[in-house]
Amino acid sequence: IAHGRGEAFDYLIGEKTIEPAEKAMKAAVAKLLLAEYPVLSVNGNVAALVPEETVELAKILNAKIEINLFYRTEERVRAIAEALREVDPNVELLGINPTKRIPNLESERGKVDERGIWKADVVVVPLEDGDRTETLVAMGKFVITIDLNPLSRSARMADITIVDNIIRAYPRMIEIAKELKKKPEKELKAIVSNYDNGKILSEVLLHMKNRLEKLANQNIWRKKELSL
Repeated sequence: IAHGRGEAFDYLIGEKTIEPAEKAMKAAVAKLLLAEYPVLSVNGNVAALVPEETVELAKILNAKIEINLFYRTEERVRAIAEALREVDPNVELLGINPTKRIPNLESERGKVDERGIWKADVVVVPLEDGDRTETLVAMGKFVITIDLNPLSRSARMADITIVDNIIRAYPRMIEIAKELKKKPEKELKAIVSNYDNGKILSEVLLHMKNRLEKLANQNIWRKKELSL
């Protein structure tokens, strides 16, 4: 349901990766390459939509993968682990038996692995609820989110917000990571320092506004009566 709700915004951006998202992905990948302990968080939607890309992106970035669920059951954790291990039987998965709890987050999402999100300096939390994003930022984590809704709490609370469909974002981030891994650290730091998340979110909203105005002026509505 959450992903379907977000897809409504995909129609507003034109169901393609737009320039603000490209800028955000570049900054996100640069930050992840600079990170000391990056972690990719995986929930049910992420595991269903981009299992191969999650594993590949983690490898390229030398990042940990942690399973973290809102509705956590052993069965769901096992199913997600199996989906990721179908991609790579040897992939290291954290979050199977979390031992730490994020302060002031009472749901199952508050349970984290001390070798994963608890220890991380940079965390990717795609398709995530805003309270967890906000709490991770308050803990001092640098938070990157992927969210099709630029007005969501997650989008507004994160340090870097990629407004794109994750099925487009992760493959593109893999490409960007391959390119940026060749760049010097100084260049990566410049990419991150020049990034302004508020400006990017404003650009996304302006893109949506301009696209809707264009559609309204194209007279795309049905012009004649239909009959069987």
